[in-house]
This record gives sequence, structure tokens and C-alpha cells, in this order.
Amino acid sequence: MTTNSLQIIADSMKTPFLGAIINTTQAVLKNIQTVSKHKDDCVQLLEQIHKLLNAIMILHIKSNAGGEMPIEVLDHVGKFTEILHKIYTFVEAQQKGNRVKNFFRQGEVRTLLKDCQAGLQQSFEFFQIQGTRALPDIAEMKKDAEKRHQEVLDMIEKLSEESASERASTISGHHSWSSSSSNSISMLPSEPKIFHGRESELLDILHLFNTGIPRIAILGAGGMGKTSLARAVLHHPDIMARYVQNRFFIACNSATTGIQLVNLIGSHLGLKPGKNLTQAVLQYFANNPPSLLILDELETLWEPASSRITMRGAEHPAKVQWTRPFLQVLQPLYQEAARHTFVDIADSGHSQEEVDQILSLADNMPLAISLLAHLADTEGCSNVLSRWDKEKTSVISEGFDKRSNLDMSISLSLSSPRIQSIPHSQELLSLLAMLPDGLTDVDLIQSKLPLENILKCKTTLKSTALAYSDEHKRLKVLMPIREYLQQHQPPGDHLVQTLFKYFQEMLAFYGEYMGTQSISSTVPQLKSNHTNIQNVLQWGLKQKQPTLLNSIYCVCYFSRFIRHHMQVHSPLIGQIQDLLPQLNDYQLKAYFLIESIHLWQYYPISDSEALASQIVELFKDFDDPDLKCRFYLNMTDYYQTFKNDLGQAIN
Repeated sequence: MTTNSLQIIADSMKTPFLGAIINTTQAVLKNIQTVSKHKDDCVQLLEQIHKLLNAIMILHIKSNAGGEMPIEVLDHVGKFTEILHKIYTFVEAQQKGNRVKNFFRQGEVRTLLKDCQAGLQQSFEFFQIQGTRALPDIAEMKKDAEKRHQEVLDMIEKLSEESASERASTISGHHSWSSSSSNSISMLPSEPKIFHGRESELLDILHLFNTGIPRIAILGAGGMGKTSLARAVLHHPDIMARYVQNRFFIACNSATTGIQLVNLIGSHLGLKPGKNLTQAVLQYFANNPPSLLILDELETLWEPASSRITMRGAEHPAKVQWTRPFLQVLQPLYQEAARHTFVDIADSGHSQEEVDQILSLADNMPLAISLLAHLADTEGCSNVLSRWDKEKTSVISEGFDKRSNLDMSISLSLSSPRIQSIPHSQELLSLLAMLPDGLTDVDLIQSKLPLENILKCKTTLKSTALAYSDEHKRLKVLMPIREYLQQHQPPGDHLVQTLFKYFQEMLAFYGEYMGTQSISSTVPQLKSNHTNIQNVLQWGLKQKQPTLLNSIYCVCYFSRFIRHHMQVHSPLIGQIQDLLPQLNDYQLKAYFLIESIHLWQYYPISDSEALASQIVELFKDFDDPDLKCRFYLNMTDYYQTFKNDLGQAIN
């Protein structure tokens, strides 16, 4: 009787999803009578379905808008519909001798059951159904169903006084439907209101539609705006005119197998549920006008590597004849487009300097820009920058899905089976997170990182779009991903130690042959890694001996290098003064003090004569003519340039 009541509502109100809910529920009721396994679980699922069906009826009965449901409610009804299809698959797999269960690997049935239970629990929470009690008395259920049925009839009678055309107009004004079938659960997402920097990609896609029936993969890292681009295509006037009502946008995150994906597509097409809808789906498209089918979040569905399906990355799914030329992998927005996006969300009343700082934190990644801009709109740019310093990506990770939670979007990419199948690729990614300059292939090989097949690791990171190669062919990671990894998956000390040794040898070589032709190739290598070196040395200054000792030497070498070749100073020098008392290496103390003389512009010398005497005293404990020469040269330069005392300089 419950489904009969819902059928009346569906026929009268044309509420989306109800037709699909009714068909699926009836199929579940039919199959549940002959299950051979998990009987208790099936009965419990059926009871929960019954409660939710009643909740949906009550919402219609108590509606103050003539039975029409708010978008928020429709969204949850749609999610419940998808869960129903999963429940149908689970129940079907419990039939004796049924071949559906052969499609599930060991443990997947239990996983499917957990997914069903979790989905129902979310529906309970939304519809405010608390807990699950024992199966109620049959007579009570019948009485309750009769009551609900009469309430539905009363509601329909009341609404019948209204104009059907007026009611239909109101409903159609709220939503954009992919099909007129009441059995279809497909509802199109809205056109993106803010869309900058992807005009070129949009034109490329539209051009591909002029070549026939295209198969297009929109590829890119999580948070790069793949779904927004697909939505822009969906609502482009040329596409709307070409496909009219035959446009389908399907979120595939609920499907975990190929059959579930096909059945999900079938439910959006309004097909009757079945064991395997592959032929039915193909028949539908063969017998109907050309359709546009967009499969979103397909990265959650995995097959063996030879037939892998994925959109979250830079690798095209296999065994599909993709239309050429391939669409380029989505990259971060250009600065102008990033600014337009920020201003459209947070308005223009912000300091341009602070806006640019926020965009640099986002690395022009669309999702990060959107989340930070919304935060700036309510809290102001200054507060956002302050919070980022303390909380990093957690500042914009309070939402409940990947479109409102940056951490969740990044973690989805990190859970890619390609990453999981090559563990060292994740270790390399964690190391790259502390290296803003990225690494070249030369660095990857010569550093001798303890990672098996490191160039394959690089390829894996690029194929998942977690890393990319810049115009100088340096393997890099975007700022938001770097921040997330440093907070949640920092690199192991054994990796950083290996890279430290690599940079240490490079700096020592520079220090040994400074001023000669021998360092002609080393200088550009150090320049291109200067931020990397600074971060690795920062790590070294926090370690114990002997790494600490070597780190201080390296900081001095590094300071000399950037003074001579980049005309800047290293802030690490300021940290060493407090570390000197715990060192017994007199030569290192002298080396550091002599280097600090050259930095008088940044670190004023309070008593130059006392400093000179301290260094001369240290010379008594070791013999290093080269260091003594540097000491006298530095002191001469100090007195001549800063003190303007030529006599003292000569002395």
C-alpha cells in the first residue's frame, strides 16, 4: 500500500525520482522473498526503506507549497534513490544460484551492505528518523499504511482544484530535467555562475562536437575545475540546441563495479531495474535521438590497470577510442582569471596585495580560490592569511564533499589505485611537498633517493596530476597539495637525509672551487634549487649531531652562494647564533662568525673589535690559511664600506 500511495503522488505531482523509487522498491520486494543468504540484513533494509518511504509521503502531505519539494529535499530523495539501486543489487546477489554474486570479489558483498546501511543512515538523519526499532506488528503496519494512503488521497483531492498547467509550470521553473520520464532520476546541475580562465578549453570541446560524436576525457588534478567545465559544456547554447532534452549528467561516485555503473546509468534513463542493464542501456541510446552523457566523478570506479577508468589525473582511460586531438590536462588558472574568480566571489573591496597573497597560497587552483574567496568574503583577507599561517589547508576543509572541502579533494587523489600500487610514488610526493622549486630528472637520479624506479614514480605522479612538469621540466607539486602533505603525510627522515647529503655535497663543492670555472654548471643547479636547499637546511638545523654540525656548515656555504649570485641573504643565519654554545667545533664557529661579518647590513655588529678578537682566539685551535684570508678580507670590507674607516681597514 505504501508504494501505491507513492504512485498516486508520482502520477499527480510528477515529483522527480518517485517513479524510480517505486519501480526499484517493487523489484526489491519481489526478490527479497527468495533470498538464501543475509536474510536478517535484507529484512532490516526493507524495514528502513519502509520508514523512508513514509517520511517522503509525509513531506508531501505536510508541504506548504502544494506538494512541491525544496531542492535540498529533492537532493536527498535522489541520493536515497541511488541507495535503493544499491540495495536492489545487494538483495539480488543473495538469490540462490544467482550469477550476480559472481561479479563480486570476496568481501565486496559485505562492503556493498555497509554502503547501503551508511546511505540509509544519512537519509535517516536528514528526514529526522531516529534509530531502527524491531519490525513492527503487521496489523500496526497495515493500519499505518491505510492512514497514510487516505492522507495522500485527501492531499490529491485538495490539489485537484488547482490548475494542472499552473502546477506543472511552477515545477518546471525550479529544475532543468534531462528526461520527461517520471521514472528517471536524472536532474541536471546548474550552469556555473562564475567561470573564468577555461574559455579556451570550452572552445576546444565545442570544436570536437563538430567532428561527429565525440568521446572526450576532461583530465586534471582534484580541485582543478573539471566538473565546472563539464557543466559549462552541458548548458552551452549550441549543446542545448543539439541535444534538447537528451542531456544526462551522472555522478558516478556511488558505483563500485562496472555493473553498478551501468545500472546507475539505467536509473537515470528511467529504465526498469534489473540484474545487468548493459543491453537495455545500449538499446535505449540506439532507439532514441543522439544524447549527451556526462559521467562525473568516474575516478571512484576502478578496474584492472589494463582497462582502468579514471578522470582524476592526466591519464586517459584505456580501451576507449577517444576523439583526437586530446583535450589538454587542466592546469591552474592564469593570474588574471584567478583574480576575476576571487573578485566575483569576495567583491573588489580588498587590498590587491592581500588578494595576490591568497592566490599564491591557492596556486591558482580553482577549488582553493573559490573556498578562500568565500572565506575572505566573510572574514576579510587579513584574517584568512592569518588563519592560513596557523591552520594551512584545514581553513578551507570544513565542507562535507570534495567540492567544499579541499583536504577531501586532495585525499581522493591520494587514494588513487595507481598511487597505492606504487608506494614509493607517494613517498616521492611527500618529499616534493617540501621542495617548492621541484626537482629535475638529474636531481632525481643523482640524489640517489632510496626509491625503487624513481622515474616510474615520477610518471605515476604526473599521470594522476598530483605533480606536473613546469616549463623547465622540473617536477613540482601545487601549493595547496604541498601544504596538505606537509601537515598529513610529511616525508620520512631517511628521504630528507638523502637529499640533504646531495645538497651538502653540491654546496661543499661550490665552497671548495668558488671563483673558478669548475663551478660553472653547479651555480645554475644551486640557483634552481635555492628554496629547496633552504627548506632542507631548515630541517637539518632541527636534527641531532652529526647532521646539525653539517647543517651549520651548509648554511654558511649557502649564505656565501646566495650573497654572490642572488644578492640576498639567508634567514637561516639568524638561527645559528643560538646553536653555537652547544658546539665544540672551533673551526665551524670561526667559519660562521666570519660569514656573519659579510651580513652586517642584516645583522648589525655591536662591537667589531671584540668580534675580531674572538675569531683570532679561535684560530689558535686550528690551522686554515684560506679561512684566515677570508677573515681579513671581510674585516677590511666592513671597515671600508660600513665604517668608512680606511685606516682601520688597512690595519
